[in-house]
Amino acid sequence: MTNILDDEQRILASCVSLTQQIDRGSVVLSSRLAAAFLNVPRHPFVPVFYRRDGERFIPWSSTDGAPEAWLAAVYADDSLITEVDDVHAEDAPSQGLTGIPTSSSTAPSLMADMLDALDVNEGDEVYEAGTGTGYNAAILSFLAGDKHVTTVDRSETLTAKAQPRLAATGFDPHVIHGDGARDFPADATYDRIIATASVRRIPPEWLTRLRPGGIMVVPIKGTLAGGMVARLTKSPDGTATGHILHTPAAFMPLRSGSQTSAQTPVVPDGPSREATLSARALDDWTFSFFAQLHMPSGVVRTYGQYDEGLHVTTLYDFTDGSTTRIDDAHGGPPTVTSTGPRDLWQPIEAAHQLWLRLNRPRREWFTIEATPTEQVVRYTAPDGRVHRWQL
Repeated sequence: MTNILDDEQRILASCVSLTQQIDRGSVVLSSRLAAAFLNVPRHPFVPVFYRRDGERFIPWSSTDGAPEAWLAAVYADDSLITEVDDVHAEDAPSQGLTGIPTSSSTAPSLMADMLDALDVNEGDEVYEAGTGTGYNAAILSFLAGDKHVTTVDRSETLTAKAQPRLAATGFDPHVIHGDGARDFPADATYDRIIATASVRRIPPEWLTRLRPGGIMVVPIKGTLAGGMVARLTKSPDGTATGHILHTPAAFMPLRSGSQTSAQTPVVPDGPSREATLSARALDDWTFSFFAQLHMPSGVVRTYGQYDEGLHVTTLYDFTDGSTTRIDDAHGGPPTVTSTGPRDLWQPIEAAHQLWLRLNRPRREWFTIEATPTEQVVRYTAPDGRVHRWQL
């Protein structure tokens, strides 16, 4: 039987199928963007990826049996996990491992939505923060020309694997192993900047390196799910303004600078109050986007299901030590217990009430402005009142 990866007709059919899947969704593909997905194959960039088996992640390649199913998974409109706790799928034991995903190949429809917003033209100088598998860099190379694309990743493993795969598909962009928030070729400026990992705030260097009239597409996400993707255009005065895209996006965070993680302390039992809102409301991505705007940047969230249906959410702000626990017991009202100077759940309760009064505004109705000194998200209500939040 002919090896499936050597069958050009099947690969072409898979590219056509993927492009049709994207086009049937919420993204209306331009002819150039459709041509990119038709002509740039995905499988060379994800020869091995993880599939879930309960709590474990099992590496899967075309040589593990069921090559037709493997190829169908590669060309499905889904994200593919390629690293777990910094262990690449190609280096994982056959029995798999447990852990937290640290890198993936983005769902093609989300890629297409962001690339459509980026509006790349041939000859545009493009900077990509987050090389990952290299698939997005290949699409960018098709659109702009590979000599005009610079892509950077903090993981040396990822850049080392992506570069030869890009070359094998006919592209030779500038691949850098470095910090995507700050590592740029000397004096380089760009017409387009895109990130394939999330940031809490737009890195100042991106604003500096974007040329006037240039476009930036950036996933912005805090501790909650349902992050946003912002599209900004830079003005001659250095200000970048734009809108939030309609698509929710929970990208993995961009690794930049020193990596620190705050260990959430245990909240001891003590005086508590009855909550007006269940912490499960944060699982609603339409609200969690709005809730994140009301949370200080240093707040982290942990949550889990316990015995007898108890759902526990903990919010912790390492800047002042405030810690709040919300207990959602089956059949009873949620309760809030806090230590430290602030009750961290009160702003979320207030945010939910405001969200309802504003008739649950959609994320694409919000605007964003970034300057070297501040970054602000705004919503103008039908009555003309402007609401603003600092990132």
